[in-house]
Amino acid sequence: MKLALAQLDTVIGDLDAAAAAIRRAADQAIAAGASLLITPELAAFGGYPPRDLLERPALVARQWQLVQELARTLPLPALIGCVEPLEPGAGNAHANALVACADGRIVGSYHKRLLPNYDVFDDARYYRAGSAPLIVTLAGLRIGLTVCEDIWNDALIGLRSVGSSLRYAVDPLRELVGACDLVVNVSASPYQAGKPALRHQLVATVAKRVGAPVAYCNQVGAHDELLFDGGSCVIGAGGQFFAAGPRWSAGVVIADLNAPIAPPVEPLPLADVHAALICGIRDYCAKTRQKQIVLGLSGGIDSALVAALAVDALGADQVIGLLMPGPYSSVGSVTDAQALAERLKIRTHTLPITAGFDTMLNELAPVFAGRAPDVAEENLQSRLRGVLVMAVANKLSAMALTTGNKSELAVGYCTIYGDMNGGLAPIGDLYKTEVWALSRHLNAVAGSERIPLASIDKPPSAELRPDQTDQDSLPPYPELDRILFGFLERQQSVDELIAAGEHAATVRRIVRLVEISEFKRRQSAPVLRVSGKAFGVGRRMPVARFIP
Repeated sequence: MKLALAQLDTVIGDLDAAAAAIRRAADQAIAAGASLLITPELAAFGGYPPRDLLERPALVARQWQLVQELARTLPLPALIGCVEPLEPGAGNAHANALVACADGRIVGSYHKRLLPNYDVFDDARYYRAGSAPLIVTLAGLRIGLTVCEDIWNDALIGLRSVGSSLRYAVDPLRELVGACDLVVNVSASPYQAGKPALRHQLVATVAKRVGAPVAYCNQVGAHDELLFDGGSCVIGAGGQFFAAGPRWSAGVVIADLNAPIAPPVEPLPLADVHAALICGIRDYCAKTRQKQIVLGLSGGIDSALVAALAVDALGADQVIGLLMPGPYSSVGSVTDAQALAERLKIRTHTLPITAGFDTMLNELAPVFAGRAPDVAEENLQSRLRGVLVMAVANKLSAMALTTGNKSELAVGYCTIYGDMNGGLAPIGDLYKTEVWALSRHLNAVAGSERIPLASIDKPPSAELRPDQTDQDSLPPYPELDRILFGFLERQQSVDELIAAGEHAATVRRIVRLVEISEFKRRQSAPVLRVSGKAFGVGRRMPVARFIP
């Protein structure tokens, strides 16, 4: 028997397009000889997470109508992820549902039982949890239905859920053990580095436990800062693969339950992060109808990497670089930016800020008189560059990309209304050391200096005062990133970091910088999430709070 797993990349809330994508997937399934179509979590709504779009009753009602139409017209049995409106009762008014369609009607509806409410997940805010298992018979198979988190209860399967130590009292798999010919899990599992291998381990563990193959169908594409990598698979109770879908690519994956295949090769970490960021930029632009990108090119490594990623996502013709030298810019910064643009084949404009900076200083002279130059003058230069970037973006109907990395965002080494201006922060979840590593990887793959070595090797500098380097204000980046990783992602305390061997005064200073910079991050562009703890929806800190 053949199964068809539809890895869909659609736009949340575009209901007609979502229904059309499901119909096309059904046609492909029939052409491939499949007997059952499986779609991802909330496929009929255009994807996950719809967030407060679920508070629009007419939209939910229209989606449910389309689901019923699909049930009547699809040419083969199907399992469709959708939002199901519920009768009034205790709890929320919707279910995160997986409906079984056959013979022109809905023959069963399973409601997601484990509603994650941690990290980037808000399911408990929107859905009413299901209370019972469901096994349906489709295409001659007894199929146990589950939705995403239903198979992630680590207390039950012996695996640690990514980003959570949550334990659920309910075990959605218990009633499926020994009772099914197939278990289906439809999912919208956000990407983070290292997660693909963990998912394969998870699915194999579940298959062994229930004693039947597990078909895992995952969403693909980007929705705002969340990235979904696909990688749908079917794994048997003995650990054998029957299907391993592509990653970062939409399409229909066919699994023949009578024909095992070789296990997939797990992706190389840097190559996978590269693919994730390309997907994030490409889909964010496509789904917000942005065709061109503009960004500042400083000659440094961060803007160089973001420019290369933008070219990989949209093509060189759609990327515009702005060289904005100021009074403290080195000659090398300009030539390195020009070399990058030539190698990437992108258009550039040179817009110096020195005259504008002098004008602003003259205007501010009555206020600044008698006070030594400090961060005010430095930030003024960054804000002038931000004005130019946004002006060009407005005039050319382009979207500005910010170029700050996670290390800078963490400690506030960035200027609000300056270099933080933009619609998307592609590398805001990459530490500086990861920026260097990914840049070297891109050069190695290309077999040439796509990113000039001078940009990679030079000491990092904001060039906002004479002879400035980042290390005037911050520890060396390997030390800084090690402290930040421990504090942000391992959630280690100051005392724990010091006990692990970090310098006490440095730890206290860095942690304080993280804490007092929350107001900046609250106003930053969406950060593409590639780690287990990114700035944004998965980390929600109050701005006004006690900071020792």
